[in-house]
Amino acid sequence: MGRIVVITGASGGIGNAAAKAFLQRGCTVYGLSRSAGNIEGVRYIQTDVTAESSVRSAFERIASEAGSIDLLINNAGFGISGAAEFTELEDAKRLFDVNFFGGFVCTKHAVPLMRRKGGRILNVSSAAAIFSIPFQSFYSASKSAVNSLTLALGNELGRFGISVTAVMPGDVKTNFTAARRKSVKGEDLYGGIIEKSVAKMERDEENGMTPEYIAEQLVKISEKRRVKPIYALGAQYKVFAVLSKILPNGFINTVVGKMYISK
Repeated sequence: MGRIVVITGASGGIGNAAAKAFLQRGCTVYGLSRSAGNIEGVRYIQTDVTAESSVRSAFERIASEAGSIDLLINNAGFGISGAAEFTELEDAKRLFDVNFFGGFVCTKHAVPLMRRKGGRILNVSSAAAIFSIPFQSFYSASKSAVNSLTLALGNELGRFGISVTAVMPGDVKTNFTAARRKSVKGEDLYGGIIEKSVAKMERDEENGMTPEYIAEQLVKISEKRRVKPIYALGAQYKVFAVLSKILPNGFINTVVGKMYISK
């Protein structure tokens, strides 16, 4: 039967590509998402990661059918954009509910099914976790929180043979771009740079890595005997990640600002 793999946000983008990649390697793949996917052989379970009752039900089914889990990929997420001061609190909380707390709740219910024989958790983060993007402040913050939780969990769960790692893709060409909830409220106060900044980032995404490439990297990391706590994906992002550890934060932040803000 191969490994038992659980992937959230499996109906599209990186999650969909990952489900296909693991299925092709003989794994039993459970896809957790609000909408059903279209890959024959993947066991889809309609799940809202922001509702613990829904997550609990999904993992109870996995427990009854498979008995254990070898790999959890917390991939579900979405983005919002706009000036932080004009972002509605409800929207910011909703983003954290999906991007951060959704992964936490899935981890919470997966760990008991991993503890028996060990396992691995891959949290899909973003390069935005270490390069906070203007007018993407809450998305960046949510991914930074994912990295922080990953590091803590690695120390907590290591005694049970469970490894935890965060994977930080850079720009990826998926339907994530079109699904982003955009706001240009306050555009007049910001001199018209909000829409331009977001448009610049979205052009980078449209010319970014394919979800299939990211899926292959997830497979490779999942098969390593030992993993690092955090991986950057994409040659240039690996370089940027190294530079971020060497160069002053102020310098890095100034460079990022110049990349995304055209005056």
